[in-house]
Amino acid sequence: MTRFDDRDGFIWMDGALVPWRDANVHILSHALHYGSSVFEGERAYNGRIFKGVEHSARLIRSAQLLDMALPFSVAEIEAAKYAVLAANGWSDAYLRAVAFRGAGEEMGVSSQSNPIRLAVAGWEWGAYYGAAQDQGARLDIASWKRPSPETIPTAAKAAGLYMICTMSKQAAQAKGYSDALLLDWRGHIAEASSANVFFVKGDEVHTPLPDAILNGITRQTVIEMLQAEGIRVHERHIDPAEMEGFEQCFLTGTAAEITPVSEIGPYRFEIGALTRRVVAGYARLVRA
Repeated sequence: MTRFDDRDGFIWMDGALVPWRDANVHILSHALHYGSSVFEGERAYNGRIFKGVEHSARLIRSAQLLDMALPFSVAEIEAAKYAVLAANGWSDAYLRAVAFRGAGEEMGVSSQSNPIRLAVAGWEWGAYYGAAQDQGARLDIASWKRPSPETIPTAAKAAGLYMICTMSKQAAQAKGYSDALLLDWRGHIAEASSANVFFVKGDEVHTPLPDAILNGITRQTVIEMLQAEGIRVHERHIDPAEMEGFEQCFLTGTAAEITPVSEIGPYRFEIGALTRRVVAGYARLVRA
């Protein structure tokens, strides 16, 4: 596969498209040392970014939670994303908008005079979990836990919050799993490394209450889809032992889209009719 730092094409940075290989930042950028970075992952289908405005608005809110004021509006961020699609000739692609505190006059923990920068990149990306899209993803149960919102702004899609996700997924992959399921600091089921989780029991659906995890835009979309079908959705705290009684499970996320789950640790799930209906319904919705 082609390295991500050595490709043809264009990336949008701070108001202009630049050649891919020139889209660089200085080694003393604050974000690299102190984690002052937020981002969004989005998919374009048939040239249209699914819920792009919602993603751009969340990027701004995430930055605010990290005490960063983005110097771009939602409309300007949207224009940048579509400029990236056009410049690279993509109709179906994954887009990554990232805002971060750059290099400037300060290099300490507090560097408020340093500029807030924004970049938008993208690439063509198939199924995030590969064959698991059809066969069901296999998840390990991570040893790391999602933190309390009293310790870090968990409502922000902040880069620093993903470090334990990286460690958890790598540990799971080393054991032959697709991903890892993380619990929260209280021991309740939280989410996968980069996707929300849903469980099915009978004709009802259960999903963790988003009080310590990111309330994903795909998650919200799926809840709306289910409720429109008259399916009852329970947003609540879920203990790991409850997985013994669930029949189906699936993950949701921009990258993951809707991915069925076949097992989590010792628990097994079928890829049932409701899960398949959600997969098909979401595929229709994003390309409508």
